[in-house]
Amino acid sequence: MEKIKIALADDHHLFRNGLKILLNAFPEFEITAEASNGVDLLKQLTHVTADIVLMDISMPEMDGIEATAAITQKYPETKVIALSMYGEEEYYYNIVDAGAKGFILKDSDISDVKEAIDTVFKGGNYFSQELLYHVIRKMKNREQETKSSNLSKREKEILLKICEGLSNHEIAETLFISKRTVDKHRANLLSKTNSKNTASLILYAIKNRLIEV
Repeated sequence: MEKIKIALADDHHLFRNGLKILLNAFPEFEITAEASNGVDLLKQLTHVTADIVLMDISMPEMDGIEATAAITQKYPETKVIALSMYGEEEYYYNIVDAGAKGFILKDSDISDVKEAIDTVFKGGNYFSQELLYHVIRKMKNREQETKSSNLSKREKEILLKICEGLSNHEIAETLFISKRTVDKHRANLLSKTNSKNTASLILYAIKNRLIEV
């Protein structure tokens, strides 16, 4: 069985070591790198392989957002999941824009961490439902300009299907339209919402209350 190679980036040694012990209990996982900051992580990735990086947002020298952007550019096959604490919601858009495929709470159950790794490894996005609740609550406390009116009915429909985790092919089959049409609508959605990737689209849908979590 080919193992999923995982790199851990967190400046708290005890947390990183504890997470490594928990992940090593799964035979399908292999820890290939450990780092206390983004600079150290990028150095290690020049000579080790990682399918998934569990990335702390707040680190010295180079934080998780800057490191995620660098990894996305240099190692596009490596996928980043942000490790977060409460109070860091303001950074979620930045780290998702940098290329992260999701985020989970640091005090999540190990089963949730495993689910996040498996989901992102297979090409999906994973967002802690508890964290999404806090994102929404913070947004509701601010004056937000809703831009969803810029989207057509069909674009909103496709955006909802994207949020459900459907691929372009699956969306085409569900809506009885061609995949080429879905591809075009997805490109329009990215442009209209100023989103860089699927994860950003999902956050946009949440921000504008197009989906409930």
